[in-house]
Order: sequence, then structure tokens, then C-alpha cells
Amino acid sequence: MKQVAQNELLGLELQELTLLAEEAGQPSFRGRQLFEAIYGQRVESAEQVSTLPTEFRRTLVQNGFVVGLPGVEKKFVSNDGTVRYLMKLADAQSVETVWMPEGDGGELGDGSEAERGWERATICVSSQVGCAVDCQFCLTALLGLKRNLTAGEIVGQVRALLNDQRVSPPRERVNLVFMGMGEPFLNYDNFMKAVRLLVEGVGIPESRMTVSTAGIVPRIYDFGAEAVRPKLAISLNASSDELRTRLMPINRKWNLEKLIAAARDFPLRNRERLTFEYVLLDQVNDSAENAREVVELIRGLRAKVNLIALNLGPGITFQTPSEKRVANFQQVLITGGIPTFIRRPRGRDIYAACGQLKRTVG
Repeated sequence: MKQVAQNELLGLELQELTLLAEEAGQPSFRGRQLFEAIYGQRVESAEQVSTLPTEFRRTLVQNGFVVGLPGVEKKFVSNDGTVRYLMKLADAQSVETVWMPEGDGGELGDGSEAERGWERATICVSSQVGCAVDCQFCLTALLGLKRNLTAGEIVGQVRALLNDQRVSPPRERVNLVFMGMGEPFLNYDNFMKAVRLLVEGVGIPESRMTVSTAGIVPRIYDFGAEAVRPKLAISLNASSDELRTRLMPINRKWNLEKLIAAARDFPLRNRERLTFEYVLLDQVNDSAENAREVVELIRGLRAKVNLIALNLGPGITFQTPSEKRVANFQQVLITGGIPTFIRRPRGRDIYAACGQLKRTVG
């Protein structure tokens, strides 16, 4: 796995930048100036940090320090305004990041008015190059896992899109969903470091972030103990162990009993709800019986369900269910007392929708 390059400034926390300044013979407050320039002002080079003395800037450049932004290799624009970015990393690997103007087309927050489309946009962020979880209905799984992203590469995706779209939090509200390529909880430390940097530096509050996990149970417990954390979404996708193991092999390690126990133990904040994501596959997991089993599975939890009709892609053998089957599934859950929403697909025509990210270049 790639380690953080010693000369990359993006990804360093305040205390790390302060130590860097002190080691260069500068007063400690220069670390704060660096931090604010990199994350708040979003400078692209050390030379642009105008609050620093010329001598210190020259020292940083001479010692090979760079901000370390990923590059935008290609952009694909959907008919619905969604933009898929192919981001090139320093080692020539690439990931995809998605910009969804005016929300993501579904409820990912607490259900308040502010979470129903009044935000400026939603950015879907990747946490790994590829993915090791191997969900059978996801294009990213076909890549396998290449490596984890560094905290700087995770933050860099957000920075790059904000720059390209000319949006500046916190003045303009932006949602982040860590639902791109990879399993965030299998890159936990870098993911959490990126979250802290995005909150403290870029100015995106944790209340406007959601992370999705396929069910890395030990990390769900770790995540619940974090002082600063996004909201939690869990990819469910099946109503029984047999079916979930077929669709999500990770279920062999952490089955539904363990997963739902972790969900019931999760320390929700005031007005917070868990989100269960459920990708509907035609004639596989989308029957009324499946829906009734889901109701029994999560009954009593302060949770909601987002239904996602399968987004097709090359190499995926499943089919998208009809709108009627999706609506019937939703109605069973609602009748069972589970708030349930149908996610409107965004960017299907450019392979930017949920489950379609595969570093597609055309």
C-alpha cells in the first residue's frame, strides 16, 4: 500500500504542519497559517501561501514540498447535470469522484427540509483504488483492490471538485457521501483523518457527511466511539444470510446477526437515524416476502431505508426491477413502520450512479 509521501502537505493535520514549521526554524503559528491556506484557502502550491514569509516559502519549495492535489484527467457530464471526474493520482493510479448538483436524488440525512434538496450539491468520494469487498452487483468490485487512498488523496478529491465547480464551504452548503470506489472502513484511519481535515479545515460539518459500509462490524463499533464522525449508512441488500452471502461474500465473516447487533448498539445522536441501503435486483431480492423479512430484521431500530434500483453496467448479470416492483417493496416497508425512500438515479448515462464507478474512460 502507498504511504503518504513525506513532501505532500495535503493530508497533514494542524499539529503535523506546526511541527514542520518549527523544524524549519519558524514560530509555531506558521503551522496554523499553512493549515488555513491548504484547506480553507485551497492554495495549489506552497508559493501561494501569502501569509508566510518569502524565506519559509522558498525553503518549502527547495525541499520539495508540494500541496499534492490529484489531477482531473477527464470529466463526463450527464444529461441530469451530474459530473463524473476521473482523478489521476501521483503514482498514475486513478479513482472516480462524482458531483451531483442540488442533492443526490435521495434522502441521506435526517429527513429535515435542509436534507431534501436545498443543499448546493453532493460530492460522492472514493476511499480506495478499487475495492476488495466483491459485491456481485457492483462494477467497482470487478477491479479488485489496488490500494488504499491516503487522507490527502481523499481530501484532494473534494478540494479538486470544489475548485472546479467554484464552490466554497461553509458559505455554500455541500454534502459529502463516502460511497464512491472502495470500502471506507477497510481504510479506516485514512478515512477518519480525512473527515477531521474536511471538518476543521475545509469547513464541511460532519452533519453533512454520510459514510456507507458493506458491514465491517468491528469498525462500526470503532466509528460509534469517534468524537467527530459522519452519519452512518449500512449496505444491507438482502433479507437473509443465504441471500446476502450470495450477493455480498463479506457476509460470511460478519453475518446479519452480527451486523444488526452492531446497528442496534450504535450510539445515535439526537435526531439521527441509521440508513440502510438496499439495492433491488429483479427477481432476486425484491419480492414482497423479502420486504417483510427486512421489516422484521430492522424493527425497533431508529432507521430508514433507501431503495436503489440496480444501475446496470458491463459484466453485471443482474437486471433492474420494474418501477412497480420497487414501489411494492417500498410500500411493504412503509406499512411495516419503516421510513423508506426510493433513490433517484443520478448520472446513469455516464456510469456515475451508485455501483457504476469503475474508472471508465469513455
